[in-house]
Parts: sequence; C-alpha cells; structure tokens
Amino acid sequence: MTSGGAVHAVRTTARLLLGAFLVAAGVAHLLVPAEFLAQVPPFLPAPGAVVLVSGLVEIAVGAAVLLAPARLRPHAGLVAAALFVLVFPGNVAQYVTGTDAFGLDSDGARATRLLVQPLLVVWALWACGSGALLRRGRRRSA
Repeated sequence: MTSGGAVHAVRTTARLLLGAFLVAAGVAHLLVPAEFLAQVPPFLPAPGAVVLVSGLVEIAVGAAVLLAPARLRPHAGLVAAALFVLVFPGNVAQYVTGTDAFGLDSDGARATRLLVQPLLVVWALWACGSGALLRRGRRRSA
C-alpha cells in the first residue's frame, strides 16, 4: 500500500469511528438522559428537551459522517466540528458546577474532558477531509 493509500485508509477508519461515536452518543442521550443533564448549562431552559434534541442532532450528524457521499463528507466534517464547538459550554458548565457524570467525578477529570474537546474538532475536520473547504473559505474572504 502506498503512503497515500495508507493515509486514506486511516482517514476512512477515523471517519467511521467518529460517525459511530456520534451515533452511539446520540442514542445514549435517549437511553440514559439523566447522565447528560450534567452537561446542560444552567442558563438553558428545559434541560430534558436540550438533552433530547442534542441526542437527535448527534445521531443525524453521525449518520451524515458515516453515509454522506464523498463530495459531501467535508461538509459533514464541518457540521460535526461545529457540533463539538456548540456543546463545549456544556462541558464548561459541568466543570464549573462540579457535577459528576460519565465517571467524571473530580475537577481533574472534568478539566481533562475540556482539553479533549478541541481534539474532537480536529478529528472531525481531518477524518472528513474538511481542510479544503476551510482553505477555500479563507481564500474567498481574503
């Protein structure tokens, strides 16, 4: 296998894992919503509805990452990255309030979770090949 073929295989595997991760997380929102309430910032109304809607969104985004045709995968990656950015305030809220969930039962564990979020953004962008879209957008705005 050429180095380009190896990178493609790793990127494909990373994309499939990302999509599966998103779908599984979305389904978990529906099956064990109480665990996800810890991540709903206190300023948002209707925490149960937030958990439900965010779970459905995660399932939809995960399905897009898994099933989008090659020409649309970079767009799916941008949407997944945006989702990870949008849920970050929930992770901050869990840290600030010191709420335990998902085994995050210490400030250190919750802080580590905060550090993982940017890696999820990078994972989504790289695995879906979204870099070209970002570069194209920068050229248009210049």
